[in-house]
Amino acid sequence: MKASYIALCTLVVMLVAQVQVSMAVTCSPVQLSSCVSAITSSTPPSNLCCSKIKEQKPCLCQYLKNPNLKKFVDSPNARRVASTCGTPFPRC
Repeated sequence: MKASYIALCTLVVMLVAQVQVSMAVTCSPVQLSSCVSAITSSTPPSNLCCSKIKEQKPCLCQYLKNPNLKKFVDSPNARRVASTCGTPFPRC
């Protein structure tokens, strides 16, 4: 079941279209794929995951508005990962 959940998360992230925002950040949920294991389990986030969360921080509110992503981005584990990475979760 855990493997299917991870596969589903990865698939959802890969299917979401890229969106451009200001400040030259390309919003792409696929960039957060290195965080899937940390978000779906209790494993600590990798350095790559933390750098991607910091890079994608301007996009998090956009991801929260997407019903396909919200359940993953707004989960307690996602908030824990962001906190562990030193990236405060935005108030949207």
